[in-house]
Amino acid sequence: MAINRNSNCRLVLDSCCDLPRQVLDGAGIEFLEFPFMMNDGEHFDDLGVSMKPKEFYDRLRGGEVSGTAQIPLPVIMERFEAWAKEGTPTVYLAFTGGLSGTFDTVDRVTTELKEKYPQWECHVVDTLLASVAEGLLVYEAIRHYKSGMSAAQLAEWALEARWYVNCLFTCDGLEALRRGGRIPDSAARVGDALDVKPMLNFNPDGSLALAGVSRGRKKSLKGLVKFFEQGHITEGKPGTIIVASADAEKDAKWVAEHLGLSREDVPPLMCNIGPVIGSHVGPGMVAVVYWGDDRRKSLSIGDRIASKISRK
Repeated sequence: MAINRNSNCRLVLDSCCDLPRQVLDGAGIEFLEFPFMMNDGEHFDDLGVSMKPKEFYDRLRGGEVSGTAQIPLPVIMERFEAWAKEGTPTVYLAFTGGLSGTFDTVDRVTTELKEKYPQWECHVVDTLLASVAEGLLVYEAIRHYKSGMSAAQLAEWALEARWYVNCLFTCDGLEALRRGGRIPDSAARVGDALDVKPMLNFNPDGSLALAGVSRGRKKSLKGLVKFFEQGHITEGKPGTIIVASADAEKDAKWVAEHLGLSREDVPPLMCNIGPVIGSHVGPGMVAVVYWGDDRRKSLSIGDRIASKISRK
């Protein structure tokens, strides 16, 4: 596959974007892999190359427990110092700092490297998003990267565009969320007994947010369709839409088919949820992501002002 590399900057992404690997391989970009641990030891999330999604989720269904960790510090230091020495302006679009310390670690390491290599330009952007919500931002960023944007332009675009990524996902059960400390044990037990399916999205700080609940699987899938119908921008084409699942392809296809898109619209990009995110949501998660309204509308005036000041 021909690689369209931007000579103006280097774009660095991570595996928590949950995009198909071929999307990234064809872009001429750099890629950081998050680790996950299973019974046979440590693995690295390479977006399904070494472990197919079905194998991972079948192992979870079989009783294995998967754990996750930050990208190892030595890996971060080695990769970013090599890029600093080489000198090309760099942009890293990071998995939300609201769910991982990796963003803070990379930000600290690159700040120190810029003192050592003062001519090196580097922008570390907290996407405040995870999984295919992060993936939608990354998918569009790749297009801008290929168009020849500078590092500063690309970082500025991402800091603004991240607020227009609208996402909702539902889990088939509550056990993975309970195990990851996202909900208390008592709530998980009651919720599973009542067949409650959580509807989740992201707070403005990038942490996980409970948007609502549905009783039963079918209602939760219909809730994703309703979310899209009520929120997507109707004037013109809706832009890229992502429908993704954690080994629930049939349900994801049902959602995609019921989004009400016309023949002229671009069909949704179908994605698999990788093992890092999958460790925390479990098999059966389904998500819908699209470009929509500015999510800062939910912020107070004071928070909006603080957000603008922090970017100066």
